[in-house]
Amino acid sequence: MPTEPDDDEVVTWWGLVIEGYLTTQDRLMTEIEKRFGLAPASFDVLLRLVRSPDYRMPMTRLAHEAALSSGGFTKVADRLCEAGLIRRIPSDQDRRVIYACLTEHGIDIAQQARSACADILRHTVLAPLGPDASKSLAQAMRILRDTNSAEA
Repeated sequence: MPTEPDDDEVVTWWGLVIEGYLTTQDRLMTEIEKRFGLAPASFDVLLRLVRSPDYRMPMTRLAHEAALSSGGFTKVADRLCEAGLIRRIPSDQDRRVIYACLTEHGIDIAQQARSACADILRHTVLAPLGPDASKSLAQAMRILRDTNSAEA
């Protein structure tokens, strides 16, 4: 019969999860910034938009999903607008709603960055772990996200 892990072992496991994530995320974001000049928050916004219907999303929802404050998101959106990657479009149905929408240039950059991200992750995650462990890791993190989000 397996024994319950002690406190030190549980804390060590979690530390390894955090260290592995931070190291891999830093490597990924460094490469994305080098190739595309995108800061992590800007890259996250572009990824969310390129995966959304019509390449657009209400700005308040986008800010919430990207876990940015309204002020922080406004700065990111301003930079993306200035770079010609997104534009703001008012809703036809509700004048309180403004959409962030990828421009043609934004679609191109977002698709290139998403492809580069996948290639980097193939080398930094998939190659060392293999497909089964990578899928198990993603499923485990989804469970943690969903369980702990429900309790928050």
